[in-house]
Amino acid sequence: MIRKRRTRIVATLGPASRTPQMVLALAHAGVDVFRLNFSHGTHEDHAAAIKAVRAAEADLGRPLAALGDLQGPKFRLGDFAGGRIDVAPGQMLRLDLDPEPGDRRRVGMPHPEVFRVLRPDMTLLVDDGKVRLKVRRADATSADVEVTAGEALSNHKGLSVPGVTIPVPALTSKDQTDAEFALRIGVDWLALSFVQHAADVASLRKIVGTRAAILAKIEKPAAVNELEAILDVSDGLMVARGDLGVELAPEEVPVVQKQIVRAARRRGTPVIVATQMLESMISNPAPTRAEASDVAGGVYEGADALMLSAESAAGAYPLEAVTMMDAIIRRVEADPSWPSLMRAEHGEDADEDVDALIAAASRAAEARSTACIVAYTTTGGTAKRIARERPLHPVLAICPDETVARRLGLVWGVEPRVAAQSRNIDTMTDAAAALAAELGLAGAGERVLIIAGPPLGSPGAANLLRITHAPQARS
Repeated sequence: MIRKRRTRIVATLGPASRTPQMVLALAHAGVDVFRLNFSHGTHEDHAAAIKAVRAAEADLGRPLAALGDLQGPKFRLGDFAGGRIDVAPGQMLRLDLDPEPGDRRRVGMPHPEVFRVLRPDMTLLVDDGKVRLKVRRADATSADVEVTAGEALSNHKGLSVPGVTIPVPALTSKDQTDAEFALRIGVDWLALSFVQHAADVASLRKIVGTRAAILAKIEKPAAVNELEAILDVSDGLMVARGDLGVELAPEEVPVVQKQIVRAARRRGTPVIVATQMLESMISNPAPTRAEASDVAGGVYEGADALMLSAESAAGAYPLEAVTMMDAIIRRVEADPSWPSLMRAEHGEDADEDVDALIAAASRAAEARSTACIVAYTTTGGTAKRIARERPLHPVLAICPDETVARRLGLVWGVEPRVAAQSRNIDTMTDAAAALAAELGLAGAGERVLIIAGPPLGSPGAANLLRITHAPQARS
């Protein structure tokens, strides 16, 4: 099955969608990458989910990627004696390290590292900003805060301190356990939450090695400030707008989103736009017009992929949400103005020969008789470099390893397939044209551009551009 669009779809699996039947239906509807959210569910749940993904992959006949998303450090309030309390602006509340259940006067917050950074007049955001607290006094073990907005607090609600770097590692002990488990069950990507510095990604790299690609979630302002350094050590990025939107003013979020997407595109680093894309479809069979426009905006920006979270994990309409996202993406990519937007921004110019070769191939692909580009790639690097140029023709990536092919499922416009790589250039040329025809990417006689790097089958930079024509597709 060939996707009739360039932008990829990431869908989160959860109680509403992790059965084998639903995973298969979602794959047929258009999901390219399945996300396993380690903030929820058990290891048994995730093992069963990835088994369902691999079964769907076999049925579909195209590689599907599995993305393990690590929870990262979470700062939460403790328990309340009655499960929750009502609050009102002007009310005072003490936060402390006492594990006893709280009441209207105090509640525990078991995070001494947070108390160490609190200062008078700082703002704390609880429950994704639904409750706002102003710090009036703080020391190493407690803080007196005033409610400035909100109506209720309940057990274990998340807390954030905007504009402050909290001295805590991005990789918790839970994350380390989850990462090792995710690698054992065969995830293709691992996402690291609450990245603040490039060193956070490096700490995960020590565990992962080459067993999976690493995706840095940009959800802290500190990460935006160190974006280039984080790009240096990451295989992909996610614009995690939920937590990012808690710490930034609403008007800043779309600007930062575009900044992150552009930076990733310049580097040829895959980038996902995530959170609240079709939020209303958690409980409704159709999105709002604003949500449809939001999805369209990510496509117009040239993001590699768009992500569904609760819409597919816990919503009432997971299949409809994927179908709707697929329809919106297809419609935008059919817009006559969309190609010019993709051409407007290209990757960074580089002195390497491979970049000159790929730039030449992109220009050659603009000829009307060209049907597709074929990249022979051992590590996936050549396919990603081609995708960085946002060619309007499909890119068929032929990989010798299914692991590489699955990772490329996240990359804009790339159709990865596993096939043996020929040692002979003429055989390679014939095989590439035949596979393009067989998959329906090139009609009989249409031009196929082939990029490879002799010696074939060995890692290294592409240095060969060949032009051939597709044969009649085999029946």
